[in-house]
Amino acid sequence: MHPSFDLGFIQLPAYFTLLMVGFTLAILLAHAEGVRKGLDGNTILDCGLLMLATGLIGSRALHVIADGQFMDYIHLCTDPSQVPGLALGPGVHCADADQCVRAGLGDLCDATSGLCRQQQDCLRVFKIWYGGYAYYGGFLLAVPSGLWFLRRRRVSMWQVADLAGWAIALGLVFGRTGCLLAGCCFGEISAGPTSLAFPRHSPAWDKQLHLHQITASATQSLPVHPTQLYEALACAVIFLVCLWRYRKGPRFDGQIFFLFMLQYALFRFSVEFLRADDRGEWFGLLSTSQLISLPLLAWSIWVLWRGRAWPSEPIFPVKTGA
Repeated sequence: MHPSFDLGFIQLPAYFTLLMVGFTLAILLAHAEGVRKGLDGNTILDCGLLMLATGLIGSRALHVIADGQFMDYIHLCTDPSQVPGLALGPGVHCADADQCVRAGLGDLCDATSGLCRQQQDCLRVFKIWYGGYAYYGGFLLAVPSGLWFLRRRRVSMWQVADLAGWAIALGLVFGRTGCLLAGCCFGEISAGPTSLAFPRHSPAWDKQLHLHQITASATQSLPVHPTQLYEALACAVIFLVCLWRYRKGPRFDGQIFFLFMLQYALFRFSVEFLRADDRGEWFGLLSTSQLISLPLLAWSIWVLWRGRAWPSEPIFPVKTGA
C-alpha cells in the first residue's frame, strides 16, 4: 500500500493520480488511432475530455448515493455524532482526541461512548482527495454525454465508441492499480496464495477493526483477496482482446464498445462476490455494481447477437449549394 506519491514539494494521492494518468494516456492513444482511421482528431480529444469530466462527476455521485454512506455525508454536516464511531479495539475506550488521531480513526474522542468520531464537515462530499468513486456511476454519465456530443458534432458515434471500447479498459488498468496502492476496493479475508495484508489505518484494517476481527494493536490487516489486482489484470486482458479485435476490423460500428461492456460486466459481476468494502446492497443479495452489470450485460449480448448497434446512427441531411 502506497497511498500517495511524495514529490517533496507536494503529495499526490496515488489513486487519483494514476486514474488521471491512465485515462489521459487512453485519450491520447485513442486520438492517435482515430486519426489513423481517418476520424477527426479534435473531436476525439474534445469528446474524451468531456467524458473524463462527466465520468468523475458520475462516479462521485454514485458513490455518495449508493455505496451505503449517503447518510454519513449528511450527518457529518448536521450531526457528526450520528456517524458510527470506531473503537480502538474490543472493549478499549479512547481517553482523548490524540489517541484517535494517532490511530487514524477520527478527529474527536466521544467521552460517553469511548469511540473515535469525525468532526463536523459540511464540505466532505466535495473533498474528492479523500477518495470515494464508483466506476459505473462515471460510465453511466460519461457514455451518454459522449454520444450526445458526437451526435451534435455529426460524427459517427459508434466508430468513436469503438475507440473507447479498448481505451476505457486501458484507463481502468491504471485506476485499479491506484486502488491497490490506496488500499480501497479490498476483498474478503483469504488464506489463498494471492492474498495480501494491508497496513494499519488502511481501509481493510479499519473495516476489520470495526468488525472486531482485529485489535487496534494489530500492525496490519488479516490477509484479503487483492480484488484491485484481480480487476487490473482482467482489464489488461480486456484491453488486449478489444484492441486486437479493433485492429482486425469490427464487423459493425460499435462492436468493440459492446464487446468491452460484455466482458467487463461479466467480470465485475463475478469479482463483486469477493469484495468486502462498503459498496451498497440491494435485495439482500446484489451490490450496486452487480445490479448495474445485469442490464449492461443483456444490452451487450443483444447488440452483439443482432450485429447492429443500438441506438442507431442518426441520418444527417446532406447539405447542397443554393
